[in-house]
Amino acid sequence: MTAPVREAVLLDDARWDRVLVATKGAAAACYQCGTCTATCPWGLVAGPSIGVRSVMRRAQLGIDGWAEAAWRCTTCGACEARCPHEVPISEVMLGLRSLAWAERTAPQGLGNVLWDMHWDGNPWGRPPSARSAWAVGLDIPRFDATRHAVLLYVGCTASYDRRGQKIARAVVSLLRSAGVPFGTLADDEPCCGDPARSLGNEAYFGRIARENTVRLAAEGVTDIVTVSPHCYDTFSRYPGAGEAFRAHHYSQLLRDLVAEGKVSFAGVDAVNATFHDPCYLARHHDESEAPRTVMSAMPGLALVEMERSREETLCCGGGGGRMWMETAPEDRFATARAREAAATGASYLVTTCPHCISCLEDGASVAGARQLKVLDLAELSVLAGIASAAPTEADQ
Repeated sequence: MTAPVREAVLLDDARWDRVLVATKGAAAACYQCGTCTATCPWGLVAGPSIGVRSVMRRAQLGIDGWAEAAWRCTTCGACEARCPHEVPISEVMLGLRSLAWAERTAPQGLGNVLWDMHWDGNPWGRPPSARSAWAVGLDIPRFDATRHAVLLYVGCTASYDRRGQKIARAVVSLLRSAGVPFGTLADDEPCCGDPARSLGNEAYFGRIARENTVRLAAEGVTDIVTVSPHCYDTFSRYPGAGEAFRAHHYSQLLRDLVAEGKVSFAGVDAVNATFHDPCYLARHHDESEAPRTVMSAMPGLALVEMERSREETLCCGGGGGRMWMETAPEDRFATARAREAAATGASYLVTTCPHCISCLEDGASVAGARQLKVLDLAELSVLAGIASAAPTEADQ
């Protein structure tokens, strides 16, 4: 039997240098142990795990097709928690995507997302003039630094997605019930830049971050509360974050309001709920207790944990730009996650991310988990009966 003829691959030092530049040197720390591949959640569904070390090596050698696997990564961070060399693998994958953009090998269609951001200020291609349509009837004031302590940053998904809009309105109810003086930027709210970053276009994200930093300073913003963990993560990466301004996810503010006695709940009928930790809170920001603290303050609600929780959470599949890419039904993590939630016997599947809400509702439908009601923590808080408090003068 004649052995198959394989094409020779020539080592190219210049090529490796380009990979190192694109990944900011992080790829050099990988010593090809394969722990990341074994940890990748893709192994739980129909598709094979992402061979991270293979992607890095193929990119280094310039082998055709190396970038395909890089676009499957949801940047969930599960691999990073176990990497013996503490390689920031999510950042490496985003860096490799930036190299793919430079080499014009990015998947077709993703460029449209970036153009939508450029022309319309959001990745959904919706009119900028409709950005605050979600708030019709709420009479939310425009942010004024002399009157408002907090800028509520709604984000693109919660502004334009009908399901996400319900979450934004629930967050407003929470802030008003606690008497928090806040405002929004209404139709002037810019995209935070997360889609550009998650799709690996670092140059475009850098430009957005710089422009928005100047804009936030001009508005006098010192505290930002976000609806989405992805926006929270993105603002945390801006120049001046933590100094010129501070970013928070609304669940963190809600936890503090509960601790200060500014928010309390009437309670719910005896019911079990399970909590899905968004990757961009539990892993990327080590925040898993804030939502649980709030849930524990709701009389009648019993929290039952899934097998994978907190930093061991199973990704919903919507991170890393996957919200703008098609995923076959059998490859959706959210279906497996919905089955885990259903196995707890819970009536409510609660989370704190608009992307997770969208994915988990689809997952529950595909899994046939009809008894599960998928809710955001803000919606659950409203359902539990938020104690009323008169709005402050600054919120009038």
